[in-house]
Amino acid sequence: MDGFHTKNKSLIFATNNANKLCEALSIMGDRYTIKNLHDLKILVDIPEPHATLALNAQEKSSFIFNLTKQDCFGEDTGLEIEALNNAPGVKSARYAGEQKDPIANIHKVLNELQGIKNRKAQFKTVISLIYKGQHHLFMGIQNGLIADVPRGSQGFGYDCIFIPEHSTQTYAEMDATTKNKQSHRKKAFTEMIFFLDNYHSSDIHQNLDLHST
Repeated sequence: MDGFHTKNKSLIFATNNANKLCEALSIMGDRYTIKNLHDLKILVDIPEPHATLALNAQEKSSFIFNLTKQDCFGEDTGLEIEALNNAPGVKSARYAGEQKDPIANIHKVLNELQGIKNRKAQFKTVISLIYKGQHHLFMGIQNGLIADVPRGSQGFGYDCIFIPEHSTQTYAEMDATTKNKQSHRKKAFTEMIFFLDNYHSSDIHQNLDLHST
């Protein structure tokens, strides 16, 4: 089949975040050549001005597609905490300020949750893919709880305070393989990979993409 199974098919990941790139590479495997913005010498911090993860992801993919005219994808991820009215949400990276300091973000979350018993939360990832000139969205959600204190030294961002459902460990206490078995990012990337692998199936467009323009 003339699909996406050709080894080393190339996609641009609209990010300069080395941690996100590392996770993407580990999830997508060696059938894909993933280039990031650093590889292309695109030294720009793409704005995230929108009120939803989906729109921010689309902002990133559209920005890079307009520059390169190549197949590309952008991603935005947010931590949504029930007791904080789903904050930090779309502002997760900048929750404690524009400096995007993960330690400050974590401290702010834990301070706001002091004395609150409800620790329910979810991580949500939205990927915006532009493939053959069309937009497609893919989403992954992982439910869990917020820990009382930071635990573990692996991962990045809020990983040290997020305990995924059916686990007693935070993401930061897991190795990459274990985290990828139950992560929001893995779920979103798996949806995108399935779409790409089956792109030429007759009904793929009706059944797989959340939104296509």
